[in-house]
Amino acid sequence: MTDIKQVAVLGGGSFGTVLANLAASNGHEVRLWVRDADQALRINSEGVNTSYHPELQLSENISASEDLGGVVNGAEYILVATPSSIFNKIIPRLEPHIDSSAFVISCTKGIQPDPFSTMTEIISKHLGHVIGDKVGALSGPNLAKEIADQKIAGTVIASSNKTLSSEIKTILSSNTFKVFSSADTQGVELAGALKNIYAIICGMADALGVGENAVGLILTRSMAEMSRFAVAKGANPITFLGLAGMGDLVATCTSNLSRNYKLGYHLGTGLSLELSLIHISEPTR
Repeated sequence: MTDIKQVAVLGGGSFGTVLANLAASNGHEVRLWVRDADQALRINSEGVNTSYHPELQLSENISASEDLGGVVNGAEYILVATPSSIFNKIIPRLEPHIDSSAFVISCTKGIQPDPFSTMTEIISKHLGHVIGDKVGALSGPNLAKEIADQKIAGTVIASSNKTLSSEIKTILSSNTFKVFSSADTQGVELAGALKNIYAIICGMADALGVGENAVGLILTRSMAEMSRFAVAKGANPITFLGLAGMGDLVATCTSNLSRNYKLGYHLGTGLSLELSLIHISEPTR
C-alpha cells in the first residue's frame, strides 16, 4: 500500500506539470502552484494544463492554486520548478509557510550570476535555518514532452540527505521514469545549468550546416570544459560521465524539444535574439 505523501510542486510550466502528474499518479496528494488564477481554474475543472500539455490527462490527485502559502502549507516535499529568473524571489516567500520537517528540492536548471549561486545554495541561504540539510536538486535529460508521452526517461536526485533521495525516488519513479541518486549536488546542478550554453551552440551549428563531425567536436570539448569548471567549484568529475552530465548534454544539444537548442538554431538562421526568444516562448512541450 502506498504511503501517501503531501507534495507541493511550484511552477505550472512544462516540467512542473509532468512532475506533479508523476507524483500524483503514484497515489500522492499533489498541490500545484501556478501564478495565474485562471490557469488554476482550468486545470482543476478540465484536468489538463492546456498551456503546456493539452494532450496529458492529469491525475485526479492534483489540485492547482495561485495561493503559494496554501500550496506549501503542510507539504512534506516541495518541488520547485519555477524559471531560474524568479527562483530567488520565490524561495524567501516559503519561509513563513514551511515546517522544519519539509524537504525542498530544486527542479530548476540555472545559476544566479551575482553572487554566483546554484539553486540549492539559494534554498539553503533562505531556508537552511528552518530545514537544515533537507535540500536536493533534480536534474537529467528530462525533455518534458517525452515524459508526458510516457517515453522512457531517467533523472538524478542529488542530496547529502539520504532520506530525501530515497523518498523522491519512490515518489516520482514509474515504469517509464527511472530516478537515480547522487551525493554530488554541486556537480549535478552545474551539469544541468552549464550544458544549456552548449545546446545553444549546437543549435547554431546545425542551422549553419557545419556537419555532424563538428557537432561531435562541440559535444566532447563542451564536456571537457564544463567538467573542469565544475571541479574547480568542488564537484566530482565522475558526475559528468553520468545521466546528469553526458546524458543531459546529449539530449539537450541534439533535440528539437530543447528550448536552448531551438534558440541557437533560430540565431543560426539569422534571426535576432529578440525574435528567437519570441519563437521559443511559444509552448511546444
